[in-house]
Parts: sequence; structure tokens; C-alpha cells
Amino acid sequence: MKQPANPHFVCKDEFDPMSTEKAQAAQQAFFLASQWQLMWWKFKQHKLALYSGLFILLLYFSILICEFLAPYTLHSRHVDSIYSPPQPVHLFHEGEWVGPFVYGWQQTLDMDRLLRVYSEDRSKIYRIGFFCPGEEYRFWGVLNSDLHLLCVEEGGTLFLLGTDRLGRDMLSRIIYGTRISITIGLVGICLSMIMGVVIGSLAGYYGGWVDNLVQRVIEVIRSFPELPLWMALSAIIPVTWSPLWVFFGITLILALMDWTGLARAVRSKLLALREEDYASAAALMGASPPRIIRKHLLPGFFSHLIASATLSIPAMILGETALSFLGLGLRPPITSWGVLLAEAQNVNVVAIYPWLMLPVVPVICVILAFNFLGDGLRDAADPYKH
Repeated sequence: MKQPANPHFVCKDEFDPMSTEKAQAAQQAFFLASQWQLMWWKFKQHKLALYSGLFILLLYFSILICEFLAPYTLHSRHVDSIYSPPQPVHLFHEGEWVGPFVYGWQQTLDMDRLLRVYSEDRSKIYRIGFFCPGEEYRFWGVLNSDLHLLCVEEGGTLFLLGTDRLGRDMLSRIIYGTRISITIGLVGICLSMIMGVVIGSLAGYYGGWVDNLVQRVIEVIRSFPELPLWMALSAIIPVTWSPLWVFFGITLILALMDWTGLARAVRSKLLALREEDYASAAALMGASPPRIIRKHLLPGFFSHLIASATLSIPAMILGETALSFLGLGLRPPITSWGVLLAEAQNVNVVAIYPWLMLPVVPVICVILAFNFLGDGLRDAADPYKH
């Protein structure tokens, strides 16, 4: 039986004589790109990490203007709206478009259950405005202003996430708490990174008894249960300290417990890199050990350090939240997500007023965003890996 001839593939596209030059230019740009450019190109391909990074940047930007974003000030109390549930926002009234508004909020007492019962008074409509005057505040404690992103007409209330036992708006307190909760993670990881890089560099470069001493100290620290040790160190903080000193004390405690993993990563890298030819050549040319570490060894894996530090920030945030939730971390008048969650320790209170658990939502979102960002940075830290 005669076999059919194999058909030849014929490309009908016009020949581009510059296609080879274009490919070579792209290849040349790739091979001449710096490590940071390669990291950025690789990181952009990780869409989830990219969106998580944008979310985190917006979150850190929001702490600069939290007074403007919050509908009410931090300590504003509404004694007529204690334990108010979240108010629903409406757009239509009796079938007609009105725009964003809330109905009047009226309170009655349920004497059988000893509860405050809130209901909408549909005869009263209060429109929600944007970029309008509200309660006066001092922006960063310097400038007086009353401009808010959201506000309601005079006589109405705007409790989008309800109120607490003192009648304070939960949304405003969560926005203010963001400033402390995510800042303590950033400051803590900076201190932890400095300690980890310095101690790990000394252990990895010098080796010998320096390395043995550092490794034994790390093993002792990591042998303690983390949360009980945090609690013990937090209990040392005097109750007479100002809120600012308590903030720095908790940050230092978190940093002292988190540097060990980073130090081991730096040590293992330097043990391998110190034997490279360029490190030996720098030493023969008279470069001091600090200069060799700073100028020749650390830049080779600094991208890995950034990825590791990013993955450590969620642990800092969770540590502060856990300590404040247990009453051993930050204390009022400082407001953080952990301090807000401390009011939801009683199961009966949570069952009756479930909106008091809402501060856990930003905690979950931030932890997931940092983990996704850390995964993307860890993959991008090795741009040559496919």
C-alpha cells in the first residue's frame, strides 16, 4: 500500500528581515538586565502577589490619612447607640433613587432579654456625603481639620460596622487600629532584619567558635515555646509606662524573638559565598571583613533577604494581636486590632453582638496578602529559575 507523502508546512506570513535583530535585541536586554530588573519582570508574572503588594501599599498609605478616612474620631462616643448593630446603606426610598443614605436609627429596650433593640425609622432619611465636614480632629496632632471621606447629614448616625460597649464606631476604630497593627510589624521586622543580618554575617564569615556560639544561642532561643515566652517578656513591661514606650517595648520583644531564622539563612549563604573567587580576591587586595560582607557577599542574596523578611511580617502582626488579645500587649488608649478583639473574649458577648469580631477580618486579609506577596518575591528572587 502506497504511503501518502508527508505534507510540507508552508508559512504564508510575510518574511520580516528584522525579526532576527529584534530577537537578538530582546535577548541582549535580558542578559544585560540587573538582578532587580529580572526580579521585577518575574514578579509581574505573579498576578496574585502583585495585587497583594498593591493592597499592602494602599494599606500603608491609609495609615497616613486615617483621620480623614474614619467617619468619626478615635474616642468619639455615642451614648445613645451603645452596642448598635451595623447600619445598612440604602440607595432607593419607596422605589425612587435617592443615592446613598441611611434611615434614622431608633432604640428600644427589650426587658425580657435585657437587650437594646435597634430598628430603622423610615420616616427619617439621612444622606451620606463624600469629602464633607464632620467631627473636628487634629491631623497627625498638628493641623486642625474636620474633612472626612464619609459623613452623614446632621442628626443622623453612620455606623457601618456597628458600635462597641461605649458607643464608639467600630469602623473608625478599625481604621485607627490599622496604623498601630501594621506599623508594629514593619518596625519589628526592620529591627529583626538588622540583628539577623549582622549576627548571621559574623557567624557565616568567621566560622569557628563565633559560629558555634551563635548557633548555640539560636538553638536555646528557638527551644522556648514562642507564645509563653512572649507573654513572660510582655509581663515585664511596667504598667506605668506611657503608651508610646509600651509600643516600642512590644516591638522590641517581637524583634528579639524573630531574628534567629533570618540569621541562620544569612549564615548558610555566607558559608558558601566566602569561598568564592571574588571574595578571596577582595581579601587579597586588603579589603576588611566588614567591607567584604557589605560590598561583595550580602548583595548577592539580598533579594532573598527581602523575601524572607516579607514572610516574617505576618508573624509580627499575629504576635502583637495575640498579646493584645490576651491583655499582655498594647493597652488602651492605644488602639490596635488586638486591643479591639480583646473586647470579644466573652463568648456570650460575641453571640449577642457578633460585629465585635469584625477586627479579625483585616487581620486575615493582611496576613494572606503578606503571604502571597512573600511567595511572589521568593519566586522572583531567583529570576533565572524557570
